[in-house]
Amino acid sequence: MAGDTPSRKRRFRLPRKPEAYQGGTGPAPGAHDAPAEHSALLPSPGTRDDERGPSASLAAAGGAQAPAEQAGTPGAPAGTPDRAGRLDAVRRGVRRGREGARAGLAHLADRLIENAPRVPVRDLATLRGQFPGLTPEQLADRLIAGAANATSTVGAGVGAAAMLPVPPAMPAEMAAEITGVAAIELKLIAELHEVYGQRPPGNLKERAMAYLTSWTEERGIDVTKPATINAALGGRMKRELRQQIMKRMVRNLPNLMPFMVGAAVGAVMNRRDTKKLAERIRADLRTRQVPWDALPPLPPLEQPQNPKEIGF
Repeated sequence: MAGDTPSRKRRFRLPRKPEAYQGGTGPAPGAHDAPAEHSALLPSPGTRDDERGPSASLAAAGGAQAPAEQAGTPGAPAGTPDRAGRLDAVRRGVRRGREGARAGLAHLADRLIENAPRVPVRDLATLRGQFPGLTPEQLADRLIAGAANATSTVGAGVGAAAMLPVPPAMPAEMAAEITGVAAIELKLIAELHEVYGQRPPGNLKERAMAYLTSWTEERGIDVTKPATINAALGGRMKRELRQQIMKRMVRNLPNLMPFMVGAAVGAVMNRRDTKKLAERIRADLRTRQVPWDALPPLPPLEQPQNPKEIGF
């Protein structure tokens, strides 16, 4: 029929609310189907979307980063050692430096002990033959002046070698100066004991250790007290020797000044120190001096097989 709607065509209708259905109070037909279809299009929580991956949240991302930020030390960049670690490293460095300095002093003390018996010493008869007509005081003055000139030369030579200072070579230069000056002063101490009639008893090595003790303690040897001579072979002498070497090294530091300044300073300081040491020992020996005419005949001093070159 012309006025009827064709059966093959369906009229398109807009969805309405159930209340808007005019045919009755119930929901419109198909009203229960629409929410089901709509809910099927929305992803359920926890499901995976093939294009976007699992659903993410800004709050969840912020919570995941919090433990990583709390893992480091607050206020310090990542990878920075803490304060306790730095203090530990400093302590280890100081300990290694102290042990190295102690080992160096012990090695230098051993060298002085080895070189002491090699120092050639002139006995009283030889000295009086080389300087005839001098009194004991005049002869002592001559010996002190010669030793002061020799140590001054050593100080000037080491200062000239340090004209352009090289830090790795400084310990070796100071060690060479101390051993050279000590050998000269040991020879002076031994010959002052000869001049004042205070030769210590014993063989070559025992006398050398006694002179080394006198150099360490900066006093003369009392031959009437054997304990002062026997103490030269003990551990106390080595400890005092290391202390004396350390004192000398600190006192000789200005000798390493560059541009020939250290040469002048070393010459002046070594001359002064040698004279000061000699005057202390000389004043101590004067109190126990034995006149030459009252001395019993003494045998010639035993000379070392491999004497050390002294230069005065």
